[in-house]
Amino acid sequence: MRSLIRNHCRYFLFWSRGLALLVALAMPFLAKILAKTMGRARVGRNSFGTVAVEFALVGPVLLATMVGMFVFGIALNNWVILTNSAEAGALQFASSRGDSDNTPWTDTTNAIYNAAGNLIPFVKASLTITLSVNGTACTSDATCLTALGANAGNPAIVTASYPCSLTVLAHNYAPSCTLKVSTTERIQ
Repeated sequence: MRSLIRNHCRYFLFWSRGLALLVALAMPFLAKILAKTMGRARVGRNSFGTVAVEFALVGPVLLATMVGMFVFGIALNNWVILTNSAEAGALQFASSRGDSDNTPWTDTTNAIYNAAGNLIPFVKASLTITLSVNGTACTSDATCLTALGANAGNPAIVTASYPCSLTVLAHNYAPSCTLKVSTTERIQ
């Protein structure tokens, strides 16, 4: 049995060495043939316009993706500004229960407009503000003053909405896009 295994191992080693020797001897010859074949293939075709064609195919997709990221980033920034302005307005609204000037609605809307100054230049025209005390909407200084006076400790809710534009390369991806934020504070 040992002799049989020894013979098979010798046979395998002999042929594997022979094959390695054959490949080593044939390698320069194969390399010359391969170089001549590839040289002919390179000489036969011109590759100067390949980059221009690839860019013509991929360029518009990359450009549209980049513009879309910029537009989405602007919409996200507007949402953050709107959130911060609604929080500033809610804080003003909740703390204006015992105000001496008796203008809680005006003070709250002015606080929101001042905090939202970095939106677009026409903020007052496009920003919608809703104030409510304990679920009851108030739309003027008199109604807000009455509602705030009777509801100490109850929630004061400020809701602000703002239209956003997700237009990329003359295509509006969200035509009815509106950023809407609602903040609740306890009346002090």
